Amino acid sequence: QVQLVESGGGLVQPGGSLRLSCAASGIYFRFNTMGWYRQAPGNQRELVASISSGGSTNYANSVKGRFTISRDSARNTVYLFMNSLKPEDTAVYYCHQNTYWGQGTQVIVSS
Repeated sequence: QVQLVESGGGLVQPGGSLRLSCAASGIYFRFNTMGWYRQAPGNQRELVASISSGGSTNYANSVKGRFTISRDSARNTVYLFMNSLKPEDTAVYYCHQNTYWGQGTQVIVSS
């Protein structure tokens, strides 16, 4: 069974950084496109970043230059490095592949 397990969320001050991790079982990231999504209260879930099997990346305009998506094929893990965090980045962040979703990890950016 495919499972995506996220970790790394927490409380951080504006301007701070966090690294989110998504560890997978049942699939191999090097053969699939992976994405990070987020959903803030009252908002629709939105795509934050994605990385293809070939390594190409895409980012939402709101996070370009601040967030980086990466993968470690040996560990079968994808990461979202978040820098220069803003209060508007506060959301639950989800790992996604095809029809599979992680459980979500909460990120709160507040002073």
